[in-house]
Amino acid sequence: MMDQLSWESIGERVRDSRASAGLSQQDLADRVGLERSMISKLEKGARRIDAMELTAIAGVLGYPVTHFLSPTPEVVSRRAATAEVEELSESAAARDTYRNEAELAQWLRDVRQLIDLGVLAPRPLALYPNKVTDHDSARAAARWLRARLDLGDAPIESLADVCERAGQFLAVAPLTSDGASLVDGDVAVAVVRLDQDPGRRRSTASHELGHMVLGDEYSNDLGVHTSREERERVVEVFAAEFLLPSGQLNHVFVEPDEENRRYALVRVAAAYRVSWSLAIAQLRHSGALDSGELRRLRGRAPTEIEFREAVGWKPQPDLASIRVSPRYSSAVVAALREHAITPARAVEMMRGEIELRHLNED
Repeated sequence: MMDQLSWESIGERVRDSRASAGLSQQDLADRVGLERSMISKLEKGARRIDAMELTAIAGVLGYPVTHFLSPTPEVVSRRAATAEVEELSESAAARDTYRNEAELAQWLRDVRQLIDLGVLAPRPLALYPNKVTDHDSARAAARWLRARLDLGDAPIESLADVCERAGQFLAVAPLTSDGASLVDGDVAVAVVRLDQDPGRRRSTASHELGHMVLGDEYSNDLGVHTSREERERVVEVFAAEFLLPSGQLNHVFVEPDEENRRYALVRVAAAYRVSWSLAIAQLRHSGALDSGELRRLRGRAPTEIEFREAVGWKPQPDLASIRVSPRYSSAVVAALREHAITPARAVEMMRGEIELRHLNED
């Protein structure tokens, strides 16, 4: 059972959420049909709120109702200090940070609720046992994870499933950044941005998986001696190697001329469902092509038709339609069948992958 906030804390949550949406008290009052003074009293904790009013406020501000009723998980609270309401109102960066952290916190709460209900069991986290201090060791970590998950060098069909098998629960959410992740004890969660194309979502998901596998600072040496920017590049290298093992580019190098090499690279990128820029980055790492050809290839990104033709027009769903990871989905259904959650809560927890009408009995 989730703890619930005090009325004063609920009011503060409404205030911060309103500020993160860039709305004044009058704006919010107008949209939910209340007096501004009622919103003011609510935010000060001087007035209680009923379920219908809170549902309306949540809908206007774009947060689930549980965001206003449940404490922020401690691990999320430690990630960033709470911004002052004035900063949230005036700073787009502060508003974005608040919303992204709220989405991550909600995803962690949802996963934790299913674990507490006994319908979802976290898997051991796949934490790389060696130090990662440079790009080569990052690629070695990616190969280690592929071996641990018995992936070989084959394309990853469902990145959501693979992340879950590695111990990280993945969801697609309406973020303002590409993605975010955290580890809370024995549970790891990640969210990736809803309005990215599926290929970019896969890259982001692999990147957030890298944060878990390599650890937040990856190694003491790397954490001390390099910048955050360089550490992010190390994770990008891990993500690229994990999605597209560099050995698979041998199919490109054997082609006799530049045009055939481009078509071969299109086929590889399509089969592994990676972006053209990631495929070029992996090709550059090999050192087998000169800089002029790499530059020309970069400027000749394939069309959507070329990508689809390369895989024989086979549907490529993965993170295009899937919003939450598979075991998590099954756990939501199990909780619903046991009447531990309501159908409306199940829809909310599935993040748009299903609708309430899908749960109605004939």
